[in-house]
Amino acid sequence: MRITQLLLIVVSGLALAGCPKKPTTIAEGQTQEGPTGAETGTSLDSGDVSGSALSAEEAALEEARRVGTIIYFDYDRAEIKPEYVPIIAAHAKYLNGNPNRRVRLEGHTDERGSREYNIGLGERRAQAVRRALMLQGVTEAQITTVSYGEERPAVLGSDESAYAKNRRVEFVYSR
Repeated sequence: MRITQLLLIVVSGLALAGCPKKPTTIAEGQTQEGPTGAETGTSLDSGDVSGSALSAEEAALEEARRVGTIIYFDYDRAEIKPEYVPIIAAHAKYLNGNPNRRVRLEGHTDERGSREYNIGLGERRAQAVRRALMLQGVTEAQITTVSYGEERPAVLGSDESAYAKNRRVEFVYSR
């Protein structure tokens, strides 16, 4: 089953990489904005830009951020949902084109479950995204993973909407 899912991710990523640009629609409760350069430790206003045009690297990073920097998961699951394949493909394309860039995949869970269980679940989620990136050609040296479990919630609260926002993997870039 996992092999089938991974193959689906790779095939979808390859198909999407060759497709013409289509307008993106945002589902209710999903945001399009990614973190700013300050939040990710990168600068979008570097000195190597001539005029007002973005460098190719910055443009690729902006495209990856535009599609999203967060992968959400179902309760007690670490499988990547099909709607997040384009996000992974965009980040893989950016990382493949910029071998000097590094990404940290931060795994998170909601507050249900023991601390130990949630640390493990957050790690499984981060590793699932790592495997999907590596299947698309990203090198192992470019990716690190960390699990915060339930320790860093995106949204405070004990209802399903808060839980859903906390079950995630975030992409955080560094040099």
